[in-house]
Amino acid sequence: MANILMVVSAADSLTMRDGSQHPTGFWAEELVVSHQELIKAGHTVHIATPGGAKPTVDQVSLQADQAGGQERADGFRSYLDQIDGELSSPLVLADVDLSGYDAVVMPGGHGPMADLYQDAALGKLLTQANNDGKIIAPFCHGPAGLLSAVDGDGTFAFAGRRVTVFTNEEELGGGTGENTPWFVEDELKNKGAVVDNGGAWTSHVIRDGNLISGQNPQSSADVAQEVIKALTDAK
Repeated sequence: MANILMVVSAADSLTMRDGSQHPTGFWAEELVVSHQELIKAGHTVHIATPGGAKPTVDQVSLQADQAGGQERADGFRSYLDQIDGELSSPLVLADVDLSGYDAVVMPGGHGPMADLYQDAALGKLLTQANNDGKIIAPFCHGPAGLLSAVDGDGTFAFAGRRVTVFTNEEELGGGTGENTPWFVEDELKNKGAVVDNGGAWTSHVIRDGNLISGQNPQSSADVAQEVIKALTDAK
């Protein structure tokens, strides 16, 4: 079985276009569903955050109307309580030895737009993982973390690679709207990634070699299953 590094934002707020602070963090469904699926498949998952800070769940993601009903919302809360020990003592991202891992998974929420997108330690780790051919799997806003993988000359490690991400349409229609400080889809395109999105709010997963990405929360389980398949195929 494989060892998987799950990189989670440590941010609890995002500075909006108008300068206000928007409470945020990781999106419950994305972390919970992917973690559950990977563990169920027999893999080991270690959580890492910038500075080793306990990540914050976006409280909006625990509301019944956002979680897909009260039962699912309660299930997410219950699972987060079960793994609270892991969440309370995550690995320090900058101290991670990548040689012990087979894949890097990055769930979203708006948190990555506040810290992971410019985290130098993450950029170094992702560049190494990509060079080594390890599975890299960001989804929803998680692909913002890919933006950190830029070398001293400004070269983006994932330029020319196919990726999907929470779309501008989804951000404007059901995300943070017109007050969004920047759009991950646009920034990935600006860096040279080839963004390949599907219909809004439907599961959409793209695999380009070792890079597996998902568009939105609805893609969480399918991203995890694609990671599991990739790890099985790599044996």
